[in-house]
Amino acid sequence: MKSLLASLLLVPALMAQAPTPAVDPFAAVRFLVGEWKGEGGGLPGQSTGVATFRFELEGKVLARRSYADMAAANGRPASHHEDLLWLFPEGDQLKGLYLDNEGHVIHYLVAAIPGGVTLTSEVGPGPGFRLSYFQKAEGLVTLRFELAPPNKPAAFSTYLEAVARRTN
Repeated sequence: MKSLLASLLLVPALMAQAPTPAVDPFAAVRFLVGEWKGEGGGLPGQSTGVATFRFELEGKVLARRSYADMAAANGRPASHHEDLLWLFPEGDQLKGLYLDNEGHVIHYLVAAIPGGVTLTSEVGPGPGFRLSYFQKAEGLVTLRFELAPPNKPAAFSTYLEAVARRTN
């Protein structure tokens, strides 16, 4: 009986030990939180835009809302682009869901890379997409959006590159 009582007294003490610190699933993307204003060029032409990253759903999702305005160039009319990107942990993987006003839906896998983070689309029947953010200095990032042909999912080529500065 005394050993049972001693065992019961030990259980709360063992449970009170400090838990192992949780790994921050957003560690690789925290540098993006805030509002960013950018200018860049690429195949569609010169553009300007703003992206805002903020935590939502009690810190469970990092949401990016962005827009870009492209000037008319090479016979193309001026255009306006809007998109939403949600980054969220699923198991031990950070994932992303992208939606835009052109009807694109992209499922991303997120990975830390030296100096930044990269979002690579899950392999599917269509083209591949890769979006990378590189932290150049406090308040300054370079972003690169790349495309890969459907039959060559690893053959990415740059479609758009831009520099963005934190505005808040």
